[in-house]
Amino acid sequence: MENRTIRCVIFDCEGTLIDSERLSCIALVRVFNELGVSLTLENVLQHFSGGKIADILINTSKFAGINADIDRLELRYRQELTALFHAELKPMPGAIDLLEQLKRYNIEYCVASNAPHDKMAAELRLAGLESYFTGGRIYSAFEANSWKPEPDLVRYCAMSMGFSLADCVYVDDTPKGVEAGISAGVMTFQLCSPLFSHPVLHPDVITLHHLQQLVEYLGDTSTNSAQAQTLIKR
Repeated sequence: MENRTIRCVIFDCEGTLIDSERLSCIALVRVFNELGVSLTLENVLQHFSGGKIADILINTSKFAGINADIDRLELRYRQELTALFHAELKPMPGAIDLLEQLKRYNIEYCVASNAPHDKMAAELRLAGLESYFTGGRIYSAFEANSWKPEPDLVRYCAMSMGFSLADCVYVDDTPKGVEAGISAGVMTFQLCSPLFSHPVLHPDVITLHHLQQLVEYLGDTSTNSAQAQTLIKR
């Protein structure tokens, strides 16, 4: 796909900007280990594909061959995950460098997630990314009243940021998120990490193995930088 000038990057949050999926799997292992289930991180990585936590807990219980109270299990899982997030949540590798480059190139960006706004804001704060997403750069599916894989959230972000869909790109790690980007009609990138690889084979999807690879597709960044300097001088 040829390079083009990109004016706005729309990011997914968990697993794209913040390294949350690994901690989610660790929390799942610990909770089931407490129940006497010999669940390993490798087991979870093999079967974990995102989605609603209740569905994940149900499927994991079936995999482990146990009959558990899903409501109580979810409460314990969220307690464990919250503790892990407070202790260990970090940005995805390359996230800060990429955001700094976008700022230097005068390229706008925002984050879009199925999660509630407050949850995203809290996670970005714990990961040390809060300062990058002030000033209306956080968009929730609850605001758009539409959830990925539906395309409306991505379109809502572009409109709210003041750009056409042709000016934007979307970056997500999950197949459902990628589907939303494709359906929205924006250039879509899938971040595939070594741990969580569920690649979407689609001609309109570009695979990234590291966030910094996105820089290769930003087009004429010198033009963006020149425009930024002109605005500064004014």
